[in-house]
Amino acid sequence: MATAGHVDHGKSTLVRALTGMEPDRWAEERRRGMTIDLGFAWTTLPGDDEPVAFVDVPGHERFVTQMLAGVGPVPATMFVVAADSGWMPQSAEHLDALDALGVRDGLLVVTRSDLTDPELARDEALEHLAESSLGRLPAVCVSAVTGLGLDELRAELSRVVRGLPAPDLDADVRLWVDRAFTVRGAGTVVTGTLGAGTIRVGDELALGARTVTVRGMQALGESVDPVRAVARVALNLRGVGLDEIGRGDALTTLGRWLRSDVVDVRVGPPRGGDTAVDLPKQVMLHVGSAAVAARVRPLSPEPGVERAVRLTLREPLPLRPGDHALLRDPGAHRVLGGVTVLDVRPPVLRRRGAARARADELAGAEGVPDAASELARRRVMRRDDLVALGATVPGDVPSAAGWLVDPAWLSSLASRLVEAVAAHAEAEPLDAGLPAKAAARALDLPDPRLLDLVLAEPAASSLVAAGGRLRPRDAGGLPDAVRTAVATVRSDLEAEPFAAPEAHRLAELGLRTRELGAAVKAGALLKVGDGIYLAPDAADVAVGRLAGLPSPFTLSEARQALGTTRRVAVPLLEYLAKQGRTRRDDEGRHALR
Repeated sequence: MATAGHVDHGKSTLVRALTGMEPDRWAEERRRGMTIDLGFAWTTLPGDDEPVAFVDVPGHERFVTQMLAGVGPVPATMFVVAADSGWMPQSAEHLDALDALGVRDGLLVVTRSDLTDPELARDEALEHLAESSLGRLPAVCVSAVTGLGLDELRAELSRVVRGLPAPDLDADVRLWVDRAFTVRGAGTVVTGTLGAGTIRVGDELALGARTVTVRGMQALGESVDPVRAVARVALNLRGVGLDEIGRGDALTTLGRWLRSDVVDVRVGPPRGGDTAVDLPKQVMLHVGSAAVAARVRPLSPEPGVERAVRLTLREPLPLRPGDHALLRDPGAHRVLGGVTVLDVRPPVLRRRGAARARADELAGAEGVPDAASELARRRVMRRDDLVALGATVPGDVPSAAGWLVDPAWLSSLASRLVEAVAAHAEAEPLDAGLPAKAAARALDLPDPRLLDLVLAEPAASSLVAAGGRLRPRDAGGLPDAVRTAVATVRSDLEAEPFAAPEAHRLAELGLRTRELGAAVKAGALLKVGDGIYLAPDAADVAVGRLAGLPSPFTLSEARQALGTTRRVAVPLLEYLAKQGRTRRDDEGRHALR
């Protein structure tokens, strides 16, 4: 639980009375009698086996950032108001922060109840709390000096703790660091509140782009392995120096979180604030223990009770849809509203009106990771990215090469592919088909290997894939003019199958490089060498004739058997050798295999 309340209302004194521990870590704090940084203490409540830990936050307005770092990761609050002072400005600011973060569990503690009747302060505070996400809280009046009400407070704390939602022990870890220091002989140690998941000694965790190893752990002063949420935990890390980690950093499960510096969010109004006020262009985003400067781009032109906003962060953070955060005005030092993260991989907004269209698209977003809706909106995405969003990947989603594709989109892609192949065939009639990479570009696919999924669709059954190209299954083959010219060549070759036509004859027939290439790809002609084109069965005919020669035979003998010139015989024999149908000995003679 995190404390909250105005400075000098007795938060640290109350924690000390409950736990017997000193939450103020610094000598300056004890000298000044004012918490200036986060303090930690814990105790075991009557009737409970598990201890409850307190994050004691500063109440002074100059240390709101530290307060938010302590409150951000915890599930409940112990809101403190002094009986002799009542509701104060920092009481309101702390409540604004808790409301913006969506904290719903806690209790009100009225301190210094030995100095004056606490009922007035209690009732006033309850009215303010009721207007926030906390709603109607239980309240206890105490005196840390006399011990008045402390037993009742312990019992009420126990009821609050038992009523908190059970944490997900199998969840992906995201531990927001609130302290970092070194221990002699151990190295770097960080502390934080583990809100979900489980950490074990030896685990590797991501710290930004690097990997660190957990070499030891403590929870509430004792060595533990494993540590399970919800818990205050200290991790001794290997692989990182003290100057490389600090408050606001996050340790996460490897490969399971997306770090983003551009996010689309929904901003709710501040508690009791004016919903028509525009957000400033520069804000501070507070999430977990992090405080990051951000630039605001409203997605809809008019402000409202809740508005869609794009935030560009000064540094990337590991976020997921559904995360709660708050915005503060760095100039006026006020809470601007609570934030619900909607998208951590938003689309680029280039066209006029794209921002408004994006706002309309986000209007119904719940901020809950859902595989079907994410795929339907993105159409294609990496499996690892979907997992990193916190969504469960359905088993029936079409997938290839680590990518997932929205099933409804595949049919549309298949129709577009048929059109692209037909357009290519019309524009390039001599080509053997649309290259696979060109087809992937035409469909805006991130990976050509996704074409296999598209071709498997019924709408693409009219296509044939061969040799890395796509063509219509019922393609007519060569254009009429080329087909006629090739037929003339083959007619000439019937009488003399190895009398390859000269270049001028091919040109007369309109068979230039592209036309000849298309004829070879279509299997209408056989190319055995540069400028040498024969009938498709020329190799078989040649082997048949050469079989009648004594083995081995010379080039001259082969030329005479084939009834051709050296211009044709040399490349033809080389072609047969490459095909493995003849071999050549050291004396340059040839033999059939």
